[in-house]
Amino acid sequence: MDTDRAGLAEFLTRRREALAPEDVGLPRGQRRRTPGLRREEVAMLAGMSTDYLSRLEQKRGPQPSDQMLSALARALHLSLAERDHLFVLAGHHAPQRITRSDHVPPGLLRIVDRLGDTPAMVVNGAGETLIQTRPAVALLGDETEYTGVHRSVVYRWFTDPRQRARVPEADHDHHARAHTARLRRAVTLEGPRSRAAEVSRTLAEVSPEFVALWSQHDVDVALEVSTKRIVHPELGTIEVNCQTLTEPDQGLLLLVYTATPGSESHQKLSMLAAVTA
Repeated sequence: MDTDRAGLAEFLTRRREALAPEDVGLPRGQRRRTPGLRREEVAMLAGMSTDYLSRLEQKRGPQPSDQMLSALARALHLSLAERDHLFVLAGHHAPQRITRSDHVPPGLLRIVDRLGDTPAMVVNGAGETLIQTRPAVALLGDETEYTGVHRSVVYRWFTDPRQRARVPEADHDHHARAHTARLRRAVTLEGPRSRAAEVSRTLAEVSPEFVALWSQHDVDVALEVSTKRIVHPELGTIEVNCQTLTEPDQGLLLLVYTATPGSESHQKLSMLAAVTA
């Protein structure tokens, strides 16, 4: 498919101009003459350079990748139909909606934007983190930087010792069971062509531990405990309450981490928020 450079440039510009700073959790500031968001603001939200976005809006530059288009769709708070339109304009086939797990809807994005000083993140059924607040990155590391099957926290749990190092050893067995149960539920809901199913098949080839747990066919939501312990590389163990909001249409979870006020863990989370601010 060929890129419709004129259509892509116009669509990106119009969607950018239609958003107010407060729509995406940014301060309006003074002396704002540009309608909507500035290019540098969208570029920051999408994790790309302002020059790259400028070239797209000026009908030039390289064809954006799937990953770049997904980032732009989230930054511009596009609906699912608008996201599909963006992909086609850029010369790509629209992502298959059967996976239901690759797009963060605008309503959920607005909630995340308003949690800017709280560790929060959106994950899909495959355990892939789609977006994090800055305090969440400070608490858990940047979980959006991975590619391929490594994007899944479930895959990393069974294959990467660094992932387990963020959890006290006494909690490892429980986390392994919980990750497996969550993935099993996602495969059932999203089907054999989903990314969750791809993760399960790949893990079955490399992790005997995963195979043993998968064979138990456990999908018990009781495994999803609300209190978790996280080992921070600088602050040590932090005990957090993990509140989960489910977005059923897309099969997404919003995870929000808080701590009991007045506790040592609450002080540590406050320190992380202050640093990231």
